[in-house]
Amino acid sequence: MAKQDKRIDLRVTEAELELLDEYCQLTGKNRTDVLREFIRSLKKKMRNAKEYSI
Repeated sequence: MAKQDKRIDLRVTEAELELLDEYCQLTGKNRTDVLREFIRSLKKKMRNAKEYSI
C-alpha cells in the first residue's frame, strides 16, 4: 500500500509569516521544505531534552 502524505493547515501571524519567508529567501528553500526540516529536527530535540531532564 502506498504511503499517503498528510496535510496540515497552519495559522501564523503576519510577523511569523514574514520571518518564514525571509528564512526561505535566505536559504533558497520553500516553506514546505523549511517546515518539514523543522519537524524532523524535533526528534533530536526530544532526545536531547530527555537526556537533560531531571
